Amino acid sequence: MANLEELLHQRLASAFEAVVGAPVDPVIRRSQHAHFQSDAALSLVRRVGDNPREIAGRVVEAAQLGDLCSSVEISGPGFINLTFADDFLARLLVDMVGDERLGLSQAKAPETITIDYSAPNAAKEMHVGHLRSTIIGDAAVRLLEWQGHTVIRQNHIGEWGTPFGMLVEHLLDIGESEAAHELSVGDLNGFYKAARVKFDADETFKDRARKRVVLLQSGDETTLRLWKTLVDESKKYFMTVYSMLGVRLAEEDFFGESYYNDQLRSVVDELDELELLRESEGAQCVFPEGYTNRNGDPLPIIVKKGDGGFGYGATDLATIRHRRRNLHATRLLYVVGLPQRQHLEMIYDVARDAGWVVPPARAEHVGHGSILGDDGKMLRTRAGHSVKLVDLLEEAVVRAAGVIAAKNPELDEDARAAVARAVGIGAVKYADLSTDRTKDYVFDYDRMLSFEGNTAPYLQYARARICSIFRRASVETPLPGVDKLVVAEPAERALALELLAFGSAVAEVSESLEFHKLANYLYGLAAVFTSFYEKCPVLRAEGDVKQSRLVLCDITARTLELGLGLLGIEAPDRM
Repeated sequence: MANLEELLHQRLASAFEAVVGAPVDPVIRRSQHAHFQSDAALSLVRRVGDNPREIAGRVVEAAQLGDLCSSVEISGPGFINLTFADDFLARLLVDMVGDERLGLSQAKAPETITIDYSAPNAAKEMHVGHLRSTIIGDAAVRLLEWQGHTVIRQNHIGEWGTPFGMLVEHLLDIGESEAAHELSVGDLNGFYKAARVKFDADETFKDRARKRVVLLQSGDETTLRLWKTLVDESKKYFMTVYSMLGVRLAEEDFFGESYYNDQLRSVVDELDELELLRESEGAQCVFPEGYTNRNGDPLPIIVKKGDGGFGYGATDLATIRHRRRNLHATRLLYVVGLPQRQHLEMIYDVARDAGWVVPPARAEHVGHGSILGDDGKMLRTRAGHSVKLVDLLEEAVVRAAGVIAAKNPELDEDARAAVARAVGIGAVKYADLSTDRTKDYVFDYDRMLSFEGNTAPYLQYARARICSIFRRASVETPLPGVDKLVVAEPAERALALELLAFGSAVAEVSESLEFHKLANYLYGLAAVFTSFYEKCPVLRAEGDVKQSRLVLCDITARTLELGLGLLGIEAPDRM
């Protein structure tokens, strides 16, 4: 499928260069007076010395747009207004019919992309703070895989360090089978808190826990076996949450901190050979240029601590080196909260200084804000605790079931349960993804489950209504290929233009990973379709007009389904 804006850009860029003698950005945007307009002629007066209207006229003549446009006008001081021909729009729509990719090709230069996301801590339950990274990361996986890239999911769980001495000792106290049972039923928080209480109150237990850390880090066989029990049960619990949330993370995607343990020493040695290490208060550190603390002193990444242990910075550097050297990633994405921005930028800079990440390879922080409660503070329970992610998702599905039962009581029990899950989980995901990811947002069940406004239920219902059109017409979908379409009414043109903008929206979001732009596109498409459906009868039309309008309905439904799918949201046929 042609990207309309890109097509105009190519034609006009060549024409401007022919007129001016140098490359010129044609500055193309949507217009209220035509389909698109170019503003570039206005900025060329000094370079060319002519009136901008005369420049625009020469550009239009050189561009030869007759095969694309029914109208090309120069307005005002030198705007070029461009209106596509109906038959040209119809030909592009024909290419979308019967194509599961809606005429969109895969990436011209596919890459290997690692995506670091979710990253909960073993032996702790997932809470609302893990939601954004998991949802945004999953959407990135879906979109970039759909574009043909090789995407390697990396779930960098926290499963190493001093807390595990305490946890292993608690496991021994209550017995392995009892501990496994507690963890298997998802009571990770209870297990962790019980261990913490003993650690804080019992000096003997605290001493045992510290000694157990030494045994763990030295590779004691029994300790490692018990540690693995904790981690394995935690992974089973995580997979239950991921299944409920409907994300693509799998067991083989877990790459915890311990995975890099045997690589840490070589990281230190390599940084030392590159003369990037400096000693600071007994620790081996890297000081990337341009980072200072509040006092103006250089800010370090501690690679090796004074006691001989390795800092978290060493693990992060081993991780980025591994993803480049072993996984051969050229785009390394880290879907992590914005408070970690400086730390990640420091890691990236050290990786660049060490020669691990060099162009065209690049590391990107896909930063996100927080989820807030009604009080504008971090979302918590009434008792002040973090909201468990499982509880939040179950509540969304329960509330959705009530809404669906009221809206369509004729659905049978199984269908209602499936729709409730799609609507409830979809509402949670869409509320997140439709928000600029760098902003905080207030979690509000009533707003996100509403069938009005920019919500998942609104878009899901819009598609379900289109599906009902085909059921009433006794027409199977998706429709087979067609030879021609009729695009003649203003509402048909508006819908055609919106459908043909899907490729541009996807291309932009694949670079920026600003998923609210894809969400806003889908919301706009649904609104344009509603206007089309009100003004252009479908089932009462006849002949080619009816067939063409059914095709527009079909492409709209499939675009909504695909767009929601790229966001990780189901689109039920009935609601």
